[in-house]
Amino acid sequence: MREPLDYLPIAGREAASLPAGSRVRVPFGRRHAVGIVTGHAAHSSLATDRLRRVSELLDAEPLLDAALLELLRRTAEYYHHPLGEVIAAALPRLLRGGVSAAAVEQYAALTPAGAAVAGTGEPRRAPRQRALLELLAADSGEASASRLDALEPGWRPAARGLQQRGWLKLAERLETGPAGPPESRAEASGPALTDAQAAAVAAIGAAAHQFSCLVLEGATGSGKTEVYLCATAEALARGERVLVLVPEIGLTPQLIGRFRERFFIPMALLHSGLSDGERLRAWRMARSGEARIVMGTRSAVFAPVQGLGLIIIDEEHDASYKQHEGGCRYSARDLAVWRAQQLKVPVLLGSATPALETMHNLASGRYTRLLLPRRADQAAAPRIALIDLRAHAVHAGIGGPVLQAIGRHLEEGGQVIVYLNRRGYAPTLLCTSCGWIAPCHSCDARLTVHQGANQLRCHYCGAQEALPERCARCGYAVKPVGQGTERVAETLQAMFPTHALARLDRDVARAHTRVEAVMESVLSGAARILVGTQMVTKGHHFPGVTLVVVLNADHGLFSTDFRAAERLAQTIVQVAGRAGRAERAGEVLIQTEYPDHPLLQQLLAGGYEGFASGALAERAAAGWPPFSRLALLRASSRAPAAALRFLAAARAQAGKPAQVRLLGPVEATMVRRAGRYHAQLLIESPERAPLHRFLHGFVAALETLPEARPVRWALDVDPLDTQ
Repeated sequence: MREPLDYLPIAGREAASLPAGSRVRVPFGRRHAVGIVTGHAAHSSLATDRLRRVSELLDAEPLLDAALLELLRRTAEYYHHPLGEVIAAALPRLLRGGVSAAAVEQYAALTPAGAAVAGTGEPRRAPRQRALLELLAADSGEASASRLDALEPGWRPAARGLQQRGWLKLAERLETGPAGPPESRAEASGPALTDAQAAAVAAIGAAAHQFSCLVLEGATGSGKTEVYLCATAEALARGERVLVLVPEIGLTPQLIGRFRERFFIPMALLHSGLSDGERLRAWRMARSGEARIVMGTRSAVFAPVQGLGLIIIDEEHDASYKQHEGGCRYSARDLAVWRAQQLKVPVLLGSATPALETMHNLASGRYTRLLLPRRADQAAAPRIALIDLRAHAVHAGIGGPVLQAIGRHLEEGGQVIVYLNRRGYAPTLLCTSCGWIAPCHSCDARLTVHQGANQLRCHYCGAQEALPERCARCGYAVKPVGQGTERVAETLQAMFPTHALARLDRDVARAHTRVEAVMESVLSGAARILVGTQMVTKGHHFPGVTLVVVLNADHGLFSTDFRAAERLAQTIVQVAGRAGRAERAGEVLIQTEYPDHPLLQQLLAGGYEGFASGALAERAAAGWPPFSRLALLRASSRAPAAALRFLAAARAQAGKPAQVRLLGPVEATMVRRAGRYHAQLLIESPERAPLHRFLHGFVAALETLPEARPVRWALDVDPLDTQ
């Protein structure tokens, strides 16, 4: 639905009785649907006889307050996406279906007829129904569903039977909550702050009740989390609430644990791993004010936090804050800054490797830097060295000096992290006779070997098939080629059999309990070697790790995506920061076939600051963000050329707009993905205002193009990936 629909108010009621932000039930075609009132108007573009009336008001007070509704409206305008879809993405699914916004509980109660037969032995042939009848009679005739779940598990079938007999009714009522105030406990005390930490906390406190964007920058292990906790404590002491955004909730158990250990108050967690009921419960806690701290992934930026006084964004550089697929492609980090500006509260961006846009804002004075140097109680910064793969023997993708270093650190009692951003056993299955490579039949990609599952899998569309023993073309033997985390783990376990090894990647993370088990094994020291993908770089504190190995640093050095170098530098610095976080010095070894590459040399010579300075100079010379503004129109189709035809028509109808340049259309780097053919059109402008003026009319015209019918298209404003 591209535009809002107009309705008349409920018969006999004024439009003002349906305030903006409230849910209503309206006739929609042959059915009724739940919608949100976004505003009032004196007139409609439709004739009065074509307007239909709102059937029912679902909320006693607006579901979305004025500030949150304005944030959603601004999101829709900036990203040129339908407001209705933006609002829908911000609400739990159950609320979109009409469930009460207030917390309700289900309960079972005896009818007069049921009370009369209770204790008489009825119903004689249904012992479960009889037991439930007697339980309710002994419990004042009614009980909540939660109480029945505890006292009589599996009671619902019996309740339905009693309901059919007319002896019991099931109903809902507002939750009464606990009797009296919640238990009051003082927050736990933390370690003594360093001078730099204390200065950062003081600066955040001084910014209370006003908008300020503060960037907490410091080496991994410098104590950013402790600053988060102290700033949160001060906000709570002022009677305010705190919103904490994290890149991926499943990858930050330590951060969540630190908050729970410090604060004995209700917290709400919002992330995609919740059930519909759990998500609704967390949303209600945020809206009612019960939750003093709300923590979540990118969608939590829309949480209805009452009395919000501080927003914290951990690992602000992380690409997970950007919505990449489906719906509105928003940046939660940018929206959080907007929300803080709107509410006049400080927002704290934390990272050891801030995004280049953030670095540019710091240089221009729009943001304020809070710098945390390495803690005095830590060992010196880890020694970083490049391992030239051209000059050393390599065994299963691991250089000789790396194997020697792993053995040395293990013998000295240290732990080792081996990073490779490629999951699975091997990226390719090759025929040793005819050269056939196992392809994905839906993508222009090779299938990845997953030896443990005995499968071939496509990491782009999710296709999977059994791992063959022989070539599908000539029948000769096949073998896996290349290394993934599964194969590296197998190799290292064979070479160091007396040292326990753990693996952490998306395949392991399918089960949340397995992730927790891996984390615990590394923290306890039971696992001496950890092999993983980017998951090992995000927010983990492993004090026993003394060696970090980056197996393939060359991926991203020669990418056509202008952001690839930035992502690679951030990943290397982040994973290197896992080494030497306690009292023992750390070591970082980076395998490469291009040791003289400028990016690697900049990192070695000047650290991330040196890299960022050079990268920003290159961006300025080339006119890339943050020194320009981009939008990317992506299109896909079942037919090979339809997406390109649509984009060509889109460019033709755009003409030659002032201060805006259109580049393309071109095929995507991977043309065929999930059975569809992909192409894109890049839109560039030196300034934000002319770009959005152009997009406003451009997007509206796209739907009128005949070439749009067989195509799926989406606009990505401020894209992170231009391939």
